[in-house]
Amino acid sequence: MITDLRSDTFTKPSEAMLLAMMQAKVGDDVFGEDPTINELEDYARNMFGMEAALFCPSGTMTNQIGIKCHTRPGDEVICEASSHVYIYEGGGIASNSGSQVKAIQGDRGRITAPQVEESINPDDIHKAVSRLVVLENTANRGGGSIYKIIDIQDIKTICLKHDLKLHLDGARLFNALSQTGETTLQYGELFDSISICLSKGLGAPIGSLLLGDFEFIRQARRVRKVFGGGMRQAGYLAAAGLFALQNNIERLQVDHIHAKQVAEALLTKDFVGKMLPVETNIIIFELIGHYTAASFCEYMKKYEVLCLPISATQVRMVFHLDVVNEMVNRLIQLIHTME
Repeated sequence: MITDLRSDTFTKPSEAMLLAMMQAKVGDDVFGEDPTINELEDYARNMFGMEAALFCPSGTMTNQIGIKCHTRPGDEVICEASSHVYIYEGGGIASNSGSQVKAIQGDRGRITAPQVEESINPDDIHKAVSRLVVLENTANRGGGSIYKIIDIQDIKTICLKHDLKLHLDGARLFNALSQTGETTLQYGELFDSISICLSKGLGAPIGSLLLGDFEFIRQARRVRKVFGGGMRQAGYLAAAGLFALQNNIERLQVDHIHAKQVAEALLTKDFVGKMLPVETNIIIFELIGHYTAASFCEYMKKYEVLCLPISATQVRMVFHLDVVNEMVNRLIQLIHTME
């Protein structure tokens, strides 16, 4: 039994989700005639109190469409230095939107309102136009860290003051919300656009949603077509996303519990150095002594546990719905036997 902790993207659809997919009613989404996609988009926009939504194959696509719709070539995007949109989306901000990035060194992937205000360029022909702020919640490279909503509200105030748009990379937003008790409606009020991923801890095999107002999504639909993301009878995929939103949000707390249990076991070992605070379903920790990140992961692999080395000294583990209690208990026992 392989325990795959490399990412929560490795989830497989449950039997109930597969049944929902098989029973989906479909049409041509480029013509706006796929009833299941339309239902998913309506369901998601209502969750967040936003006007419209757009179903896309990936979170990278929803982020990149959002950035392109908010910016013009030569503009500048403000984000944290380890942001997914900056580091892990193939240079898409430059390639797709012709914009540059001002990367802020934040705290575990999170930035503050004073940092944002300090980063906004003056009205100077020598400078790029500061146009957009992107936040990531939870922050992947911050170890699944969560923004305090008051900090987001302060950033929103700065954006309004300086006429900047605010986009959320909410790939793991539901992990944050399930931990804090905040609501999707609160987030819908704060952001001009939101990207949410269905294929991570929520368990769908593919898909993300972009949310915004009518005009923004009208433009986003055109950009999606240009990016090659116009899909036809994709309601089979949308059915999985709809099932995920309706059934798999509350259980994310289980993943958080599993992460904390394994983190506690790791911290008893003298070969584990600094570990980022474990707030949700991600553990990022440093290896010291006789283990490197690569050798630790190779050792784990011998016992059918897959982890991800993210640097020469750091390992990431991500917990999800396919990691059950039996696997977690076996992993904890394995850690306790390691020298």
